[in-house]
Amino acid sequence: MRFRIVIIVILFAFQAKAQTSVLQLADSLYLHGNYTKAIEAYKSHNNQDEVYQNIAKAYIALGNYDEALLNYENSLKANPKDALVLFDYGKLLARVKKYKQALEVFYQLINIDYKNPNYHYESGLVLQHLGDSTDQNRFHSAYNLDNTHQKAIFQIAKFHLIKRHHSVVDKYVDIGLKSYENNKELISLKAQNFYWKEDYENAAKWFEKLIELNESSQFIHEKLSFCYSEIYEVEKAIEQQLLALKYEAQNPKNLFILGQLYQRVSDYENASKYFKESIEIQDVPLDHEYIKLATVYNLQGKEKEAIDAFKRAIDENPENQHAQFFLVLTLDSYYKDIDARIKLFEKFKEKFPKSIFHTVAEQKLKELKEEKHMKED
Repeated sequence: MRFRIVIIVILFAFQAKAQTSVLQLADSLYLHGNYTKAIEAYKSHNNQDEVYQNIAKAYIALGNYDEALLNYENSLKANPKDALVLFDYGKLLARVKKYKQALEVFYQLINIDYKNPNYHYESGLVLQHLGDSTDQNRFHSAYNLDNTHQKAIFQIAKFHLIKRHHSVVDKYVDIGLKSYENNKELISLKAQNFYWKEDYENAAKWFEKLIELNESSQFIHEKLSFCYSEIYEVEKAIEQQLLALKYEAQNPKNLFILGQLYQRVSDYENASKYFKESIEIQDVPLDHEYIKLATVYNLQGKEKEAIDAFKRAIDENPENQHAQFFLVLTLDSYYKDIDARIKLFEKFKEKFPKSIFHTVAEQKLKELKEEKHMKED
């Protein structure tokens, strides 16, 4: 009898050791990224209730979310109130956009442990996806439970930035940066808050800080370029606009802005280059863009090119009085024959009798007629 008991104990010991070895092997395979083999090893374990969560995580790593959900559900059948499994399950439901089910899970977790800020935060994200304005209540609950909760602070500050509640944004961002000074998301909100307050000097400092932290995006470089432009650091504005174009080389708006910036530093060659590039890729009325191009040509003394550009502007919008009048001024400078020049201004007055340029046209006509009269005498 004793011998049999000893044998049974030994067998159980061997089985337990074998199962321990299976788990160790499966865990090792998982840690080394061999997820399919890890799943096979976990599935060979005698007590599947113990490893459903591990299998689910391996399936997530493989990108098979359906199988992951099934294994989480199996795990919860065995342990319905296992908070760790519920939390992972809820996050996966949200990830696959099953928001209503995810919300139920997070509310269940809040009932289990109301003082866990992450349960409130995750439920807030789900409410946000559902378009439910009570998401802010949950983010505030997370913040009240942990005033260093960076993600909750970001969501609260972002909400107030959209509402342009500048002082509230500053309050929460400053609290967040106090506990984590290099939080890039909060630094971005700080920069944007100054930007929307039109405090471009301070906005530039915070956008610069993002770049110092190795952040780079079209948005950052565009906004920093605008800030530099507004505080008269035009060379720096050009540099940032060129960086923005690296993300979208055919962005007509950025190309046009770059042309304007080069015009401000009297680099008319580059100004005309970028104005032309912007015009060539747009399929909208371009009279304004052609006027800018013509202006740059005039500044370079290229009157013939300016005349062509003004004519293109008029083709785009025949009622654009600016294009019409500046064409007349350019032709006045280009033509030698005084009668032809007088005729230009007379035709303009006739075509646009109520033009804002009427007084200037009258004055030019008077000067030309006096000049003609003097020559005849």
